[in-house]
Amino acid sequence: MPLILTEEQTMLQEAADGFLNEHAPIAHFRKLRDDRDPDGVSRDLWRAFGEMGFAGVIIPEAHGGLGLGAVEAGVIAESLGRTLTPSPFMGSAVLSARVLSDAGSATQQAWLPRIAAGEAIVSLAVDEGAKHAPSKIATRAERSGNGFRLNGAKGFVLDGHVADALIVVARTEEGTTLFLVDPKAAGVEIERTVMVDAHNAARVTLMDVAVDADAVIGEVGGGDALLDGALTLGRACAASSLTGAGDQAFKVTLEYLRTRKQFGKLIGEFQALQHRAAHLFTELELARAATLGALQAIDAGRDDAALSASLAAGIAKAKAGRVAELAVQEAVQMHGGVGMTDEFDVGLFMKRVRVLNELLGDAAFHAERLAAAQGF
Repeated sequence: MPLILTEEQTMLQEAADGFLNEHAPIAHFRKLRDDRDPDGVSRDLWRAFGEMGFAGVIIPEAHGGLGLGAVEAGVIAESLGRTLTPSPFMGSAVLSARVLSDAGSATQQAWLPRIAAGEAIVSLAVDEGAKHAPSKIATRAERSGNGFRLNGAKGFVLDGHVADALIVVARTEEGTTLFLVDPKAAGVEIERTVMVDAHNAARVTLMDVAVDADAVIGEVGGGDALLDGALTLGRACAASSLTGAGDQAFKVTLEYLRTRKQFGKLIGEFQALQHRAAHLFTELELARAATLGALQAIDAGRDDAALSASLAAGIAKAKAGRVAELAVQEAVQMHGGVGMTDEFDVGLFMKRVRVLNELLGDAAFHAERLAAAQGF
């Protein structure tokens, strides 16, 4: 399949870029940060996402969404990376929406129309340690009466402090199980953690949280398949956001090279900087191709042993992360001393890339997964 967007996907990209540049530019992010907004996200903007169809991009039409695929979700994620917009898109419209769309229970899928409309925020609570490790879940769910009791702690829960519902990954006797938990339930404690890039996550502590059998998403012990599908899509969309952030930092730097003078010449005329810019351009194109290829593999349902969609998403995440890191480092260096000041946006992109690199596994995590899959 050609590694280019279709005409319809290009139109979606233009719509997303136009909407975010108008309603949620970097100035929007700066205002939320500087005003120390208690939520750190705009509910009005999230509802506008619903009106535009962005919040329901992968949600089936039967549940009020657009019923589109991973590529379209990646297109929106890339636009969010360009503007640094704090949004529940990744946690709700990608991770949680994928879990709920794949689940068969009508009770769980009742949340999908609310997500699609931008009326609800649902957060996926997976990680527990300093690093992403979905295979090492310590949170326990023990049977109690006709339901379960949950005990454990989660970190890096995207927008968990404003979530209307939590999807909690826990261990039962049967295996990995996903539960839909009310954040206001007795025994649930949530602490907002403002990350280094001023975006939002939360720590969630579960102490004897009672849930009934209807809270189980899918089947008891059958959570691995639901979780794997959501994480695969999330990693590919995170790669898209990394590509968007890296590309925007590159564009800002190019504009600076065209206007900044040193020793009576535009610094963009110096050959050394031209070579570095050319190298970065080619790396960004490779990252974009790897990311689009992974998104297309997800839509195609590719699961061949040689290179599954899951591994392709990991490769894209690792490649996009390293390229975006290079892009923001070059941006800061080419801006010189001013690149370290808050007045210029390049430092904001550097912080965002650092957080996105950790989200859903860094380059080392995905390299290990790929090596294990290849028998090394």
